[in-house]
Amino acid sequence: MSEIPTSHYVVGDQPIALEDVVDREALEDLCKSIHELFGIGVRVYSSEGVLLANVATEHELCRYINELSGSRAACGSTVSAARSVAPGDDGEVTHPCFTGLAYRIVSLEHEGRRVGRIVLGPYAPAGLREPPPSLAQTDKRLDIARASELVAKVPRVKQEALQRIAAHVKETLELIIFSSHKAWVTSKLHLYSVRESYRELQDKTARLEQTLTRLKEVDRLKSNFLATMSHELRTPLTSIIGYSEMLAEGIAGTLAPEQQEYVRTIHAKGEQLLRLIMGLLDLSKLESGTMSLRQAPAQIAPILKEVISTLTPVARKKEVELVLDADDIACELAADAERLRQVFINLVDNAVKFTPKGGKVAVHARVTEATISPSEEDDDDAGAALLAPLLKQVEVRVSDTGIGIPSVERTKVFDAFYQVDSSSTREYGGTGLGLSIVKRIVDAHGGRVAVEANEPNGTVFVVTLPSAQARRAALPSRVPPALS
Repeated sequence: MSEIPTSHYVVGDQPIALEDVVDREALEDLCKSIHELFGIGVRVYSSEGVLLANVATEHELCRYINELSGSRAACGSTVSAARSVAPGDDGEVTHPCFTGLAYRIVSLEHEGRRVGRIVLGPYAPAGLREPPPSLAQTDKRLDIARASELVAKVPRVKQEALQRIAAHVKETLELIIFSSHKAWVTSKLHLYSVRESYRELQDKTARLEQTLTRLKEVDRLKSNFLATMSHELRTPLTSIIGYSEMLAEGIAGTLAPEQQEYVRTIHAKGEQLLRLIMGLLDLSKLESGTMSLRQAPAQIAPILKEVISTLTPVARKKEVELVLDADDIACELAADAERLRQVFINLVDNAVKFTPKGGKVAVHARVTEATISPSEEDDDDAGAALLAPLLKQVEVRVSDTGIGIPSVERTKVFDAFYQVDSSSTREYGGTGLGLSIVKRIVDAHGGRVAVEANEPNGTVFVVTLPSAQARRAALPSRVPPALS
């Protein structure tokens, strides 16, 4: 199979038109230089007959002939014939004019095919001495003597010189065509590459949009499933816990010690399962936006004291020291106290769980001051942040001396169901929902939660909550929407 030329490939195996690729300005400049050097008119046509360059001076003979209607018609026919005549197999042909002058037609070739022609003339052959009889026959009013004088004024060119001129013009024009075609092919290839890349990008975008739509639907179904499943499981589980409590209290009769142990195990595991189900319900509500915050004036110290009181037995049983430093904390919050209690119970319970025997968990609260971050301001108002009043916020740090969280894992721990140790033999239990719920509740209060290292070991969770004054001062567009 023969190789397809690059030019054919770019345009879909269709011949390239010379007028589409040639630099007409360069072509016109070349024709002007030829005309100035030799005094011969130069015209360049494409293979379709489109005039690409026309540099010629009208001879006095031609001007005189065009003044007579009969001669003018003959002149027009001659010019049309010279423009359309085929150069023949040799690529060059001389076309005579009825005035005795002549035209030289030279083919232009590129990549083995003819793409246009050059028409040189009219010029006077070197052997022309007087007008031929055909000139007088065009119009009876023609003055032969005057015509003869005007013929003598037309530049004469020897055949050898004409051939050299024609060869020079042909080679130069073909070089311009080659350069123009190369630039044209390059631009076409670039355009083709851009179009192909754009098409591929559109296809990928369409596939991504379809995938995103499916993922959203799967996520919606997952949330609905979790909500439905959790609700349906909670009803019979409540009965299991209730009846196990009644059995443990002896309402149905006295139980043997071994039976008491079994019932207490049932009750404990039921409570554990209930906490899991409640976590799933909370996550489902947070994701669907159906959890409401009952915001009211609140102080952080009573909330933290209640959390410590609740988890002290757990810490004492594990022999972990639990310390609270929240004295003299006076900063009013606009918050849902019950949800904040849930946040800090999760954080402190996690800290106790991952701290070994003899370790320490500390909860430290303080009031700090900060302005609205300039990055959150509009560009026009960024400078105003320098003059903004300081606004109070509460910072609560929950630190432990436990196993810690690797630095590469710290950005992932707030993802739902994510666990640092997800192996089947992991030492610590849990579903990976607690920190995800913590982050969503804190975000809903307009706050932030982050995890830091605690050298030489352990972890520090930092929760920052804006004061009620700070939330009122913030623009509505900057206040995170309350869960509704």
